[in-house]
Amino acid sequence: MNLNETFKAVRAASRKLAMMDAQTINTVLCAVADKIEEKTDVLLKANQEDLLRMETSNPKYDRLKLTQERLEGIAADMRQVASLPSPLGIVREAYTVPSGLRLQKVSVPFGVIGVIYEARPNVSFDVFSLCLKSGNASILKGGSDADASNRAIVQLIHEVLEEFGIDSHVVELLPSTREATEALLHAEGWVDLIIPRGSSNLIQYVRHAVIETGAGICHTYFDKAGDLTKGTAIVNNAKTRRVSVCNAMDCLLLHRARLADLPALCAPLAESRVILYADEPAYQALEGNYPAELLQPATLESYGTEFLDYKMAIKTVNDVVEAVTHIYTYGSGHSECIVTEDKEAAAFFTRAVDAACVYVNAPTSFTDGAQFGLGAEIGISTQKLHARGPMGLREMTTYKWIVEGDGQVRKK
Repeated sequence: MNLNETFKAVRAASRKLAMMDAQTINTVLCAVADKIEEKTDVLLKANQEDLLRMETSNPKYDRLKLTQERLEGIAADMRQVASLPSPLGIVREAYTVPSGLRLQKVSVPFGVIGVIYEARPNVSFDVFSLCLKSGNASILKGGSDADASNRAIVQLIHEVLEEFGIDSHVVELLPSTREATEALLHAEGWVDLIIPRGSSNLIQYVRHAVIETGAGICHTYFDKAGDLTKGTAIVNNAKTRRVSVCNAMDCLLLHRARLADLPALCAPLAESRVILYADEPAYQALEGNYPAELLQPATLESYGTEFLDYKMAIKTVNDVVEAVTHIYTYGSGHSECIVTEDKEAAAFFTRAVDAACVYVNAPTSFTDGAQFGLGAEIGISTQKLHARGPMGLREMTTYKWIVEGDGQVRKK
């Protein structure tokens, strides 16, 4: 598949975008937010086409689904992005070297950012808003499951851009084919950064060229000193708020001394029909206290699995050190939580756990750009190079050095 003309057009549009003032960008974002609310029926109709092709039992169904409430939230997020300070032109460092040269390290756009994602049409809006605000053109490569929704979304955005006389190539949607993914991955010279957002399989497929985002194998450790009321609410929220998202909890780690509290800790999960894969001590504690049809013995495959479904593993541990060791072994570096009233245990957990986001007495469901006050997010980075955690506006920039002299020449 030859998409070089598309890539070339996006590159050219990115040059024009670099000369656009911040006020115009903010006005455009607000206009797109208004258009989302104006054309809700059009977007929902396109989304319905996609939904009809997917079984409702598919864990991706909830990710794919748009509703009026969700579109209102997307519009609100876009207005919030517009209200945030520009991430461009920020002087990160400034100093004078012995030669008298004045150096400044200043934030600038990447240029063209390609994002590969699956059945999540809201990502189309998120990527556009964050890229435009940070001065980047964007190339969207959505999955076939959401193709009708994505095309309606990009058509809406293009209408607004054209109303403002802005080159619509600042955002382009590629065909929803594997060949288009390959073309994007080999668009050397046209695309500056590629970010996959979705399953671990997707990330493994494209990881040689990207910042990794999206794969989440998240744990909650209920400590010996955990508060049962807090823990019950945290476990339920982390697991059942939205099971198909990357910050949903996959494994509950339980201090052995609290096995008697496990039935109460898991009781709300039964209302959502969550299947529990419990190790032997946990199974014994739950047997007769949790619906039998929802309780199964854990296997080795139960741990290190991103379920994206109403399923959860349970592992009994002897202390916080064993909990951290389990996370080292099975975690993906996304989000981890401890429930405890012991400040020393909390301090050890936050210091020892290697993850983008580490929580004390709050669920992993908060790992989200909007919840972090970033307006929106391009994804959750599980890498350590360049960005980590929710990638907001500042993470959509790189930098350049500006060097001012007064006629100096280098002698050596």
